Amino acid sequence: MSMLKRLISNDLPRSRVLAVLLIGLLLALAFTPFLFPGVKALNVAAKVLVFVVLVASFDLLLGYTGIVSFAHTMFFGIGAYGIAIATTRLGPTWEALAVGLGASLLLSLLLALAVGLFSLRVRAIFFAMITLAVASAFQTLASQLSELTGGEDGLTFKVPELLSPSFEWADEPFMGVSLDGRLICYYLLFVLAVVLLLALLRIVNSPFGRVLQAIRENEFRAESIGYRVVVYRTVSSILSALFACVAGAMLALWLRYNGPDTSLSFELMLDVLLIVVIGGMGTIYGAAIGSALFLVAQSYLQDLLRLGSEATASLPWLSSLLSPDRWLLWLGVLFVLSVYYFPTGVVGRLRAPARGQQAPH
Repeated sequence: MSMLKRLISNDLPRSRVLAVLLIGLLLALAFTPFLFPGVKALNVAAKVLVFVVLVASFDLLLGYTGIVSFAHTMFFGIGAYGIAIATTRLGPTWEALAVGLGASLLLSLLLALAVGLFSLRVRAIFFAMITLAVASAFQTLASQLSELTGGEDGLTFKVPELLSPSFEWADEPFMGVSLDGRLICYYLLFVLAVVLLLALLRIVNSPFGRVLQAIRENEFRAESIGYRVVVYRTVSSILSALFACVAGAMLALWLRYNGPDTSLSFELMLDVLLIVVIGGMGTIYGAAIGSALFLVAQSYLQDLLRLGSEATASLPWLSSLLSPDRWLLWLGVLFVLSVYYFPTGVVGRLRAPARGQQAPH
């Protein structure tokens, strides 16, 4: 038990329901290829793994430091383009992946440092506008540099043979699942997501993380105590950008494709914001729960509506309301309900009783 507490940096769920949800999610993702056969289920699970890292890295900014940035998906896109460009130019090798990831991490670090030093001294709303302008400029740049990025069409590339669907490391399927490179790629993403999430837990529960939370609660008081707020916020921005960059690389590795709409769109940034709110700001666990809930709803809501529409065919008005074409409407309704019933997010709501019990002590 003590080893597990050290592994999660003593950040216990503090709620039996939350603990069950987290364990259930971990097991579901670990055994998705065998529990939920099919290409769609595996794609959704892989996307959840990517978004867990992306959303958790954004929560380091928004939930723990109180910084509202709209440029977060820019670093996500840099990671994805780093892998895509390197493998396109250098070939489908592990060396190319290392060069692409290293170059994208360096570029993300420099850009995050520049944005941090130039913008974090201004008020929150102005900083948000600056990051929005920078992200829009970068998306336009990626679309126009067609010789390097493939322009609007993006880049389709090959990955090392070990991660390729054509690579089979066993002739016979296991539990009906083909043992191929796609499976290896999925478990590579799974291990990366778990390791990066544990690293983020360690960061937010360290003395550095405590200072970030103090800055979020009262910036002037933190500065009066002696902490250099600009330095801490800049370091937080850099760390957040680096984690987002790795998440982008994970997405590119899985899709074997990257384009402006895949990793740089503003819709993606809105999805990340929604997931943070649904899961709970200031909780790394919220990134995991929120990503799973949002992406599963987004992926399977149309299928559920189609079944509902067919089942209510005798009632034309209800059947029309449950039409799969109206899935965005129902997704919006689900989001409004989740915010109404879980104003502090799913994790915040589940942890509330535990805080209430600890208050008298």
